[in-house]
Amino acid sequence: MKIIIAGCGKIGSAVIESLAGEGNDVVAVDKDNAVITELTNVYDIMGVCGNAADCDTLTEAGVSDCGLFVAMTESDELNMLSCFIARKMGAENTIARIRNPEYNDDSLGFLRQHLELSMAINPERGAAQEIYNILKFPSALKIETFSRRNLELIEFGLSDESALCGKSLTEIRKKYDAQFLICCVQRGEEVFIPNGNFVLEAGDKIGLTASMSEMQKLMKMLKSLKKSAKDVIVLGGSKTAFYLAQLLENSGTRVKIIEQDEARCRELTEELPFATIIRGNGTEQELLMEEGLESCDAFVALTGFDEENILLSIFASIHNVPKTVVKVNRDELAAMARNMKLGSIVSPKEITSNILMQYARALNNSSGSSVETLYQLFNGKAEALEFKVAAESKLTGVPLRELRLKPNILIAGIMRGRRTIIPSGSDMLTAGDRVVVISSKNRLNDILDILK
Repeated sequence: MKIIIAGCGKIGSAVIESLAGEGNDVVAVDKDNAVITELTNVYDIMGVCGNAADCDTLTEAGVSDCGLFVAMTESDELNMLSCFIARKMGAENTIARIRNPEYNDDSLGFLRQHLELSMAINPERGAAQEIYNILKFPSALKIETFSRRNLELIEFGLSDESALCGKSLTEIRKKYDAQFLICCVQRGEEVFIPNGNFVLEAGDKIGLTASMSEMQKLMKMLKSLKKSAKDVIVLGGSKTAFYLAQLLENSGTRVKIIEQDEARCRELTEELPFATIIRGNGTEQELLMEEGLESCDAFVALTGFDEENILLSIFASIHNVPKTVVKVNRDELAAMARNMKLGSIVSPKEITSNILMQYARALNNSSGSSVETLYQLFNGKAEALEFKVAAESKLTGVPLRELRLKPNILIAGIMRGRRTIIPSGSDMLTAGDRVVVISSKNRLNDILDILK
C-alpha cells in the first residue's frame, strides 16, 4: 500500500521505519531537505521536500493514489489542513497528529467529521494513559489493554526471590488458583512463546494475560502486589504531564509537577488548579529532596531529554522511590534503560507506531477479520494482536488443540461478550469473538494467518 508521511521528526521517522519495514510503499514529505536526504539514504523509500499543505508538493508525492496519508508535523493546524487537502486530492484515508489539549473530544469529533479525517492521533495523551495504567498497577513494567480493558497483557520482571523462578508453566498453572496465561518470555536478547514445559528463571521478563481482577489475585498470591500510587512527582511540565495530571486527579491521586519555565508554570497553574506546580530545576537534587522525593509513591520523568530522564530516575531509585516511570524516545537509550532495570519505560513514538501499523495492516487486509489492536512487545521482538472472528471463519467450532498453528504463535485470550476466557486446548472460537494472539517471527494481517 502507498503511504505518505508528512512531517519527519522523531515520531514521524519512527513511523516511517515501522511502515517501510512492513513492505509498504512509503513516501516521506518534509520541508527540511537534509531530513529527506537522510531518510531516503537509510530506508528504501521516496522523499519529497516541501510544504505538506502545498498542492504541488502533494502531487509530486503522489497523493492521488495513496491508500493512507499521515500528517505528523509540529503544527496541529497544518496537520489538519494537509489531511483535508490530501483527501480532496484523492487520498483514501487520512490521519492527523493533534496534540493540543484545547482540541477536546467534542471539538475533535466535529473536526474529524468535517475534515473527513479517518483518525486523530495524540502521542502525548497516549503516553499519559499508559503511564496512568502503570501507576494504578505498579507491579507491572508495562500494561497493554484489549477489548475495552476486558483483557490485559502485563509485562513484569522476575527477581531472584520470585516464587515463579525454577518452575515450569504447567506447575505454575496448577499451583495458583487464578485465570491467567504466561504467553511470552524474554530471556536476554531472545523472546520465547513458551509451552507448558518451559521453566522460568530469575531475570526473565514475562508477558501475562488475564483480566485485571485475576491479575491482582495472582499478584497477591505471589506477594508481589504493590499499592497504586497516591502521591506522584512529575518532572517536566509537558503536554504528557498535563494529560497525566488530569487522569490522576480524577482518581484522587496527589500530583506535584516540577517545571523550570516560568510561563509554562503559570499555564499549568491555571489549567490544573488541583495540582501543585513547582517552578525549579528538577536536575537539582536538593530541590527534589525538598519536594518530598523520599516520601512519594512514584517518580515520573517527562522532560524533553532522554538522558536527563534516565539519570534522575536512577537518583529516585537510589532513594527508594517505589515506582519510577521514564519517558525515552531514542531506541538505544531505551534499551540501556531497560538493561539498567530502571522501572517502566514509555515511548510516545512507539505508541504512535503501534497505532499506525495496526491501521495499515487493517487496510491491507480484505478478508473481513483484520487487526483491531496491535502492540509491539519486548522492544519489537514479539507482537500482541487482537482480531474479531468473522461469522464465516473456518476457525470457529474447532477445539484449539486441533488447529495447526504456525510456530511461535499462541492464542492468549478470548473475549466473548463481557466474558474473558483464558483458553485451554478444549476451548473453541465462535463468530464475534475477539481473540488476542501472541506472535514472534510472524507478521499477521488476519487471524487466518496463524494457520500453517
